[in-house]
Amino acid sequence: MEKRICAFYNYKGEVFIEEEPIPKLKDGEILVKVYASLISSGTEIGNIRWLRKNPNPTKFEKKPFGYSNSGVVIEVGKGCKNFKIGDRVACMGANYALHANYACIPQNLCVHLPEELSFEEGSFCHLGATSLWGIRRGKLEIGENVAVVGLGIIGQLICQLSKISGCHVIGWDRYDLRLKKAKENGADEVVNIEKENVVEKTKKFSRNYGIDTGFICFGGEGTKTFELLVETMKTAPDTHKMGKIVIIGGVKLNISFPTFLGNINIYPSSRTGPGYHDENWEYGKDYPEVFVQWNTKRNLEEILILIKERRLNVKSLITHKFPLTEISYACEKLIEHPEECLGVIITP
Repeated sequence: MEKRICAFYNYKGEVFIEEEPIPKLKDGEILVKVYASLISSGTEIGNIRWLRKNPNPTKFEKKPFGYSNSGVVIEVGKGCKNFKIGDRVACMGANYALHANYACIPQNLCVHLPEELSFEEGSFCHLGATSLWGIRRGKLEIGENVAVVGLGIIGQLICQLSKISGCHVIGWDRYDLRLKKAKENGADEVVNIEKENVVEKTKKFSRNYGIDTGFICFGGEGTKTFELLVETMKTAPDTHKMGKIVIIGGVKLNISFPTFLGNINIYPSSRTGPGYHDENWEYGKDYPEVFVQWNTKRNLEEILILIKERRLNVKSLITHKFPLTEISYACEKLIEHPEECLGVIITP
């Protein structure tokens, strides 16, 4: 029987591939022959970086990784009603949608991939749904001034989705490639946080109304950048800052409450929406639609519709493609040269 080839990282942050038996399919799962997967330059590369600085052999020996891929169904587990062999699918989920040639994935973490879309485009489904959930958390209104801080893949998608929502969008980053991509895909303005006065430029962009909604789309220490964003927010006559900040990235902040923030609403936006990490839901149980309209699966579907309608451009975000056998090199490229990389696709 054919083996599965899968990417792993170990407790020292080393990346490698190994062969192993294809896991036995569980009830409620589908077996997918993978044709493309997307490396998360935030979570995945961030984990590898952290392990290299903090190796801990007592925590684990090695882990498979990857959480967003696409391919073709080759086997259907018991209880899967909506999929059949030969279906093209986009799939998500840590420990499921791996960087591998085969993946076993719970049925509610998979959606049909429209024929109009490539497998590469389908592999953006997880980060796309994460971005869409952030937009929902932000409750954007037409005409709002939106600042997106951090223009990795999530930040790029947030920019595009904010424009789709009818907002005026300015993007902040330090890498010229990311700034260029955001502008090409519809951001009204971009600002280099290391070379320009971001507060002055952002206030001018907002026509001095101030920013209504800010999105934090990067990880690591971010107190200084967060403080700069707060400076750009709307200011009430009583000097209190007003508006919303949605935190999607794994940022660390040292902030004094409450006076520094005034009356700004802070919305953490975790994951892709209701359902993800609820095993019963992942394997087929539904939430009542009347109470949970936008679950993870529907967010996945909506992202693919937006890509199919060419209102969301993910193809332009792909900067590199590597075979699975070169995933170690691909990760090193992202770690050593983030200024050159954005969407990095792995093809088994």
